[in-house]
Amino acid sequence: MNEFTEKGQVVFDPFAGYGTTLLIAEEMGRLGYGVEFSKEKANYVQGLLEHPERLIHGDSLKLMEYELPLIDLCLTSPPYTNESDTENPFVDYRQKGFDYQSYLQGMGNIFSQVAQKMNPSGRLVIEASNLKKSGAVTTLAWDIAREVSQIFHFEGETIICWDEYGYGYNHSYCLVFSKIEETSRRFSS
Repeated sequence: MNEFTEKGQVVFDPFAGYGTTLLIAEEMGRLGYGVEFSKEKANYVQGLLEHPERLIHGDSLKLMEYELPLIDLCLTSPPYTNESDTENPFVDYRQKGFDYQSYLQGMGNIFSQVAQKMNPSGRLVIEASNLKKSGAVTTLAWDIAREVSQIFHFEGETIICWDEYGYGYNHSYCLVFSKIEETSRRFSS
């Protein structure tokens, strides 16, 4: 957060979960905003925040419907899914009949909306992991990077090593992106 923002700037998490990004943003003097689908998680986090009104109980696939300030940094870890999973992670895994390609398209949809609500100098950092389950590998982090690279400029990754991580690997990636200006997007096409 220190590397990409200053005090008073807006940090946004479209998958707020248990509120880590928002809580640290407040602690560091940033304006933390977020969206969380799970009512239980949203209620819990709102009880911890100095500004609970900045956490929206809602759907990140509908970001354009919410009044949000211009985002300086989007810092998030999206809900994970394996290629073989059929539960929809965007609705807190409460709906069956979902597939991996729909997940990746949803990521593209969400981060396209984030780009529209972001300052021209804004940055995006996504913490994600590849997943190993029952001998099969889902290249989740790489697939998210490929999808989001159609919207943002991929700058690289930082590898984070964990003592225990629980997804078949002992590390994850912080994928770092910067906003692509419309003019540079037009000239590069």
